[in-house]
Amino acid sequence: MTSITYYGHSCFGVEHQGIHLLFDPFITGNPAASHIDISKIPADYILISHGHLDHVLDVEAVARRTGAKIISTFEVVTWFGHKGLENHQAMNHGGTCHEPFGFVKIVNAVHSSSMPDGSYGGNPAGFVIGLKDGPTFYYSGDTALSYDMKLIGDEFHLDFAMLCLGDHYTMGIEDAVRAAEFVGAHKVIGMHFDTFPPIAIEHKKALAAFSEVGRDLILPKIGQVIPG
Repeated sequence: MTSITYYGHSCFGVEHQGIHLLFDPFITGNPAASHIDISKIPADYILISHGHLDHVLDVEAVARRTGAKIISTFEVVTWFGHKGLENHQAMNHGGTCHEPFGFVKIVNAVHSSSMPDGSYGGNPAGFVIGLKDGPTFYYSGDTALSYDMKLIGDEFHLDFAMLCLGDHYTMGIEDAVRAAEFVGAHKVIGMHFDTFPPIAIEHKKALAAFSEVGRDLILPKIGQVIPG
């Protein structure tokens, strides 16, 4: 059984067979997530899509407490390595790594990336995750709609996708619908919405847009646990 916990913005915890994956931890900087205690968030692995503050703010605190292994692009893990976080797996686009929980493939994202101190963050990324004896899913990170997403749908059978849909900094609702079609995901979990005024969305409009093309959209509440 797989469970997904939404911690706000683009941060999810995925638990499968006792192993915990944490994606893009940005919690303490999100007023809407003030009820989430990061000292209680479990993590065996931390996956980071790119270096922007609203995706890495709580990486160091969680990694030091849990000893979690950081998986990201070379530039991002190198930056955290300079902070003394040496348990990491450096990757780059098109590469796949295998861990006890399954595999991680880094795929393209169309965005920008710099670290919180302004240093070079490499290219942004998304992830395709395949859990052993469990689901395969796509985590888009921050991205625009890209025709490269069709390659994901060609290569993998996805059980669900986590897609950004807040517009302004990333793709919006209409493009996220097309992204779901490109990658072949019938179950979509929204992210990167409502955290800041520019990315606030109309929930009814978003739900209707996905429903019209036969896709199920979940707009999780912070702290909500979703079956995978």
